[in-house]
Amino acid sequence: MFRNFDADFKRSHYERFIASEMKRKIFFMVLAAVCLTPLISSPIALAMGFALAVLMGNPFEKHLHNSIHLLLQISIVGLGFGLKLDEALHAGKTGLLLTIVSIVTVMVLGYFLGKVFKLESPLSYLLSAGTAICGGSAIAAVSPIIKPSTKQISLALAIVFTLNSIALFVYPAIGHLLNLSQEQFGLWCAVGIHDTSSVVGAASKYGDESLKIATTVKLARALWIIPVSLITMFIFKSKDSKIKVPWFIGYFIVAIILNTYCPFFDHFSTFITVAAKSGLNLTLFLIGSTLSVQTLRSIGLKPLVTAVILWVTISVGSLLYIIQ
Repeated sequence: MFRNFDADFKRSHYERFIASEMKRKIFFMVLAAVCLTPLISSPIALAMGFALAVLMGNPFEKHLHNSIHLLLQISIVGLGFGLKLDEALHAGKTGLLLTIVSIVTVMVLGYFLGKVFKLESPLSYLLSAGTAICGGSAIAAVSPIIKPSTKQISLALAIVFTLNSIALFVYPAIGHLLNLSQEQFGLWCAVGIHDTSSVVGAASKYGDESLKIATTVKLARALWIIPVSLITMFIFKSKDSKIKVPWFIGYFIVAIILNTYCPFFDHFSTFITVAAKSGLNLTLFLIGSTLSVQTLRSIGLKPLVTAVILWVTISVGSLLYIIQ
């Protein structure tokens, strides 16, 4: 009798668990679908994802990492259909000097801050590269070269994504406060915000012209992964490492060329760019859903202070240069 009762209790408990898990998955998918509509802005999508992670947990967390990167890359390529080649070239030239100076400044400052705060060399380098170039992509690119521990990679990514989330709300507010033009804000986003997803998210919140400039300058900046990786191989004396090249940038350039020289795409470019913006919102929702209170608690004070100093330096320095 007691055995039957125990078996029935376990079966009932298991069934309730399955039902609860199914409800979480359905609710997650409903929110994801809502983020694809024009009703939700990029910052709100990120906040929704984070709130979901805190309140209910992410039922798909183990399966999202590759999906997030793929969706982001597809969305960025789609944004290329909203640009003409002359616009892209102009934006790239405008941000070239600022890009070079900011990358060198952050990498050098990061080295000295690592010494001051006595951070482990790989962690210090990950934070510097992530801030200087393009956040998580740069961290992923240099990691095979400097061979950090899994904990160091996770810590660097957690810090970068946390600051990215803050930037998504803070940058547009400061832009409006200082009455920055579309061009000024787009350039500032591309230089001052770590990850491409948050750059595009903040710029799209500010305006379409800002979005075009920010996307182009940021992707041109991302190509600096290649020379920085080569220098990293020399510094860390790693000869057997492979450099991860962000190949999707090539598809972005192809999209711009097609949109410029192929009249056929004139009929579809608006639809593609709208779909790309929706895809970006979904990407930010998914990124937010991977953050958690536990992740934030795992961030140590010294690495966080180092990353904040680097971020404030590049943000304030680039802003002062742009508004001159």
